Amino acid sequence: MRLDVVTIFPEYLEPLNVSLVGKARARGQLGVHVHDLRDWTYDRHSTVDDTPYGGGPGMVMKTEPWGEALDQILADGYESGAREPALVVPTPSGRRFTQEVALELSRKPWLIFTPARYEGIDRRVADEYATRMPVYEVSIGDYVLAGGEAAVLVITEAVARLLPGVLGNAESHRDDSFAPGAMADLLEGPVYTKPPEWRGRAIPEVLLSGHHGKIARWRRDEAFRRTARNRPDLIERCDAAAFDKKDREILSILGWEPEPDGRFWRRRADVEE
Repeated sequence: MRLDVVTIFPEYLEPLNVSLVGKARARGQLGVHVHDLRDWTYDRHSTVDDTPYGGGPGMVMKTEPWGEALDQILADGYESGAREPALVVPTPSGRRFTQEVALELSRKPWLIFTPARYEGIDRRVADEYATRMPVYEVSIGDYVLAGGEAAVLVITEAVARLLPGVLGNAESHRDDSFAPGAMADLLEGPVYTKPPEWRGRAIPEVLLSGHHGKIARWRRDEAFRRTARNRPDLIERCDAAAFDKKDREILSILGWEPEPDGRFWRRRADVEE
């Protein structure tokens, strides 16, 4: 996969050289190209923004630098053999970035990121390039950052770990929280490692039992507990057909009951820990 990132703060993207993404780059599984948007400005102040039409606070990133940058990146990419680009625009007004979206992006051979600053990029840029490639406007959460570079790091790591050969264990991401079909879309439960006791705290005995069926059940129960506590909305929208008899038992213990349509709702406000 090829990644291009256009930013006015190239140094912000240094974490792409370390950890999982850095190793994928070193192995040639991920080609990352970071570009300074100011390289496509021609005034002495390297201006990339201007006041918004219609008035209002803040500044808007200009069309000209973005257009020239993206045209050059596309030309260079095609010349080097890259194909099928997709434009990824981090923005608080975009669709929610989920594991499903990460999986969809991981199937694209070439992603071009446009992290904005100020009040965003002139809308005509996204509209122009939507005629040439798919455009993904995505938000990593219901909050506002100073710029989109942090979102690029989040999205890149989520996507890169799904690429074939990037994770040491190819099965590692299949049971992730939010992985499609994983644990009926529940959050992962707690995990433990050696030593078996630390500062008077022992790990659950079932994990030492060697009984794979009991361990699997315990993990699923703990996933239900954590999801009920932290993300009850995930249970509310689950298809109840994915729940077996034991699942329904733990949900009842946690204060949930089935609706007539089969989905579950919380019976009590005081969900058990």
